[in-house]
Amino acid sequence: MAGGLVALLDDVAALARLAAASIDDVAAGTMKASAKAAGVVIDDAAVTPQYLDGVKPNRELPIIKKISTGSIRNKLIFILPVILLLSEFLPQVLTPLLMLGGTYLCFEGAEKVYEKVRGKHAEKDAPAVEQGAGAEDQIVKSAVTTDFILSAEIMVISLDQVVDESFWIRALILVVVAVLITAVVYGAVAILVKMDDIGLSMTKKSSEFSQKVGKSLVTAMPKVMDFISVVGTFAMLWVGGHLILVGVHEFGFTPIHDFVGFLQGGVEDIATVGGLLAWLADTVVSLIFGLVWGLIVVFIVHFVLKSLGKGHGKALGADSKNGPHKATVQTPAATTASGTSALVTENNAATATQGARTGDATSTDTGTGPDHSNTGTNAGDDPANPGASSSNQE
Repeated sequence: MAGGLVALLDDVAALARLAAASIDDVAAGTMKASAKAAGVVIDDAAVTPQYLDGVKPNRELPIIKKISTGSIRNKLIFILPVILLLSEFLPQVLTPLLMLGGTYLCFEGAEKVYEKVRGKHAEKDAPAVEQGAGAEDQIVKSAVTTDFILSAEIMVISLDQVVDESFWIRALILVVVAVLITAVVYGAVAILVKMDDIGLSMTKKSSEFSQKVGKSLVTAMPKVMDFISVVGTFAMLWVGGHLILVGVHEFGFTPIHDFVGFLQGGVEDIATVGGLLAWLADTVVSLIFGLVWGLIVVFIVHFVLKSLGKGHGKALGADSKNGPHKATVQTPAATTASGTSALVTENNAATATQGARTGDATSTDTGTGPDHSNTGTNAGDDPANPGASSSNQE
């Protein structure tokens, strides 16, 4: 009996050690995966507050709650099962997916750089308070749709860091990553959005110190948001460029990846700062490559595709203009004594004129048939030659 109890306790201890090891694996995998997805996370935190422009202060936190709920639903219900199945049965698909996500990140980052250099900025929608009823639901829907793209990138990037783990450990790590990143992103968004309100309330307090802090918060928040946006742009180019570099290396194009390895090998043995310098070498090369890659995509999207679209539109316009059916044109024809206007409708088949005259004089109209190419004139226009009105008829 005692021997059986000891054996049972040994089994329990072994399971506990296994569970502890699994927890350590999950924790380590979570940190590794979350760190690699940092670029998208920062961008997500910078993008979301833009959807709350013009929202009433008392509705900001409820809207953030709805968006965060949609975000966690995106990650756990729609994205996680798909990428887990792909990693288990079609792992070769992950590299193209990562490259696709990296291309999107490079495009987004390069587009922001291009707009900044050109001095152009994307047009903003009208504030929510001006959009009327239903604006809140539309805000949530738009934000959750954008979040789906960013969440997919976060989850695929995170999966790539733990793809060698067992299926269930991999699944558990991604669940923790999804919950952790969602909490961090939307917790940060809530703080950022409400910070200026906190500062504004502090300016109304009697304490001079509170007023100064409040004014500083109100003044600093736009700059903080701009800074986050800049950091997010660099992070997108860095992460996206790195994903593309690794992807093309796996497909057999190695020069750039080998060059990064050469740079890292030259500095990683330096005492104390070798690891940091090696990371910086990879980051800088990835960022530059991501910018170049993204600018190529920007050129294709903004110039090549749009030019093709405009050319197609012009061809359609020319066909409709020169075709058998000409667009109807309306021009002012005659003005009555009461100030009303008649309109003349011109087409390829015939030209018809309708005039109306009011007053003491009575006008007599000559009829026009459907086969006449010219309309008759009023007999009252030339009293000396009342028959002249029919001289133009066929």
